[in-house]
Amino acid sequence: MKIFKFGGASIADAGRMTALLPIVAAEQGPLVIVMSALGKTTNALERVLKASIAGDKAEALKLAAELVMQHLNYAASLLNADFYEQAQEGMKPLVAELTQAVEAIDAKAYDRSYDRVVSMGELLSTTMFYYLLLQHGYDVEWADARKVVRTDNTWRDAVVDWDYTKLEAEAIIGRKLNQGKIIITQGFIGSTEAGEPVTLGREGSDYTAAILGAMLHAASVTIWKDVDGFRNADPKQFPDTVKIDAISYAEVIEMAFYGAQIIHPKTIKPLHNFDIPLYVKCFLNKDLAGSVIKGKVKEEHYPPLLVRKDDQVLVQVTTRDFSFITEDNLSKIYATFHDLKVKINLIQNAAISFVACIDNRADKVSSLIKELKKDYKVSRNENVSILTVRHYTPEIFFGLTKGREVLMKQETRKTLQAVIK
Repeated sequence: MKIFKFGGASIADAGRMTALLPIVAAEQGPLVIVMSALGKTTNALERVLKASIAGDKAEALKLAAELVMQHLNYAASLLNADFYEQAQEGMKPLVAELTQAVEAIDAKAYDRSYDRVVSMGELLSTTMFYYLLLQHGYDVEWADARKVVRTDNTWRDAVVDWDYTKLEAEAIIGRKLNQGKIIITQGFIGSTEAGEPVTLGREGSDYTAAILGAMLHAASVTIWKDVDGFRNADPKQFPDTVKIDAISYAEVIEMAFYGAQIIHPKTIKPLHNFDIPLYVKCFLNKDLAGSVIKGKVKEEHYPPLLVRKDDQVLVQVTTRDFSFITEDNLSKIYATFHDLKVKINLIQNAAISFVACIDNRADKVSSLIKELKKDYKVSRNENVSILTVRHYTPEIFFGLTKGREVLMKQETRKTLQAVIK
């Protein structure tokens, strides 16, 4: 059994979604398809939230209705008349659920509202692909990932209940696979014990594919992208990138942790635990070899691996009385970050100061600084980036930072990180 994951770029329009059919047809064994929302849908749903939080509920409902119409138009260009009518009926409960979610948006519970609204994108896209597969004669079933992936209620970055999820994956998906069916389900989403929708973190569809791969003992997981394989850097950020044919779990998890967008940071662990290879292949040309991520790689003389994480805030916390930043102060500072669920991307401390780089989420940053200011002096630098170079050389670092201000730098034998402005 294999897991295929198709991201938003692979279904950006009806032509691209239709072009996925030969990829599905070429796979003869049991198959689970994990799909993201249509390209830019998550951003559009975030705009719906923003309008509602700003107090314009009518605008939020209008934006949601426009998004639904875009999906209906997409389906109309994808399907023949009979299957379009079926898809329209199949989408009605989801449209009603989206409308209810928008009407219930609560500024005081933003993250909870976020998950309820944004999770609808994947449900809509997979419904359309389900009817496309039916139209082309596939024996396929649609599975609601919210009934399979059980989590806690850490909104927007939920923690998976592995035992429950395994039972449901086997009962809901495994049973249907044994009947010879192709299963299509959603990435990125799950639900709490109370049945409330959650998301697994932005770009979390990769993680869903890994979760199901581990739970169902898949032979492999393949992520289909618009690149020819795994590259040493994001081609959109760096020129002259290099394709890597094979790379180890350890290297990829380092890159993902530092912010590389090609693989969701949590994807590797469940695959590593069950020694499941992860392939990165190109949906634009399924015959290209792609890349494989696995446990053992014979040749580990990698090129420099580059990651740049933009839109960061560098927060400096300094004691008021010149007391040292040792265990007591560190414990208090860490507790503040933990309690406010603020993820630290890079950290450094000196005698009387503590510095952390965090994502620029306005709600989180303002709450964090307000709380820290109760006991410390706090300053910040906005609009900074974290540059990470694995297998670096001084020459490469110099070239990457030429003309930029380096605010902070850390290096080990294999990795160099810098905060640059």
